[in-house]
Amino acid sequence: MISKEIMRAISTGKVLFGYKVAIKRAKDAKAFIIASDCPKKKEVMEAAKDKPVYIYKGNNMELGAACGKPFGVSVLAIIDEGKSNIMNIIKG
Repeated sequence: MISKEIMRAISTGKVLFGYKVAIKRAKDAKAFIIASDCPKKKEVMEAAKDKPVYIYKGNNMELGAACGKPFGVSVLAIIDEGKSNIMNIIKG
């Protein structure tokens, strides 16, 4: 379910990849998705402050695959969710 919404957000909205970019653009992001094995999880959560954070159950390679990328993705910053329903899933 979340993987489908991640792809929809990527194709119809604006999503940034990687922890460095996510931390740098934290003020612009509406929410964050973090891979379960992200080594910088604490730093991203601190940068997120009161914004919703979803811990993806898979590792960074699985999150990368869910994004349609041939590489690992440790963090996604959702700037604009587009036509996806991802914000409802992240907020629970």
